[in-house]
Amino acid sequence: MSNRSLMFLVAAGIWLQADVARADAIDGDWCSTDGKRMSIRAEQITTPGGKQISGNYSRHAFDYVVPAGEEGAGEFVNIILQSEYLALSRQGLAGGPFREWHRCKDTIS
Repeated sequence: MSNRSLMFLVAAGIWLQADVARADAIDGDWCSTDGKRMSIRAEQITTPGGKQISGNYSRHAFDYVVPAGEEGAGEFVNIILQSEYLALSRQGLAGGPFREWHRCKDTIS
């Protein structure tokens, strides 16, 4: 195997591994069908109301308390990654309805 072929294989492996890492984590930008957006980056979230706060993070789930000034302030929100492109959230301890979140399409500015 030539050095050029080996370099190509290593580069392809790194590229594929980066894509798999994103798919296997809740981190990223999420959009709901009703036009809301949120962004999760490790322990930080930009909530659908636009506030940047900390929450409880694991690779496949995230939860936080809705901050003051947002609808449902003080309620608990739990978000669970279902697949690479789908997450479900539920707000309130009384078992409110699930909201679907899909990875936002990349935008070009």
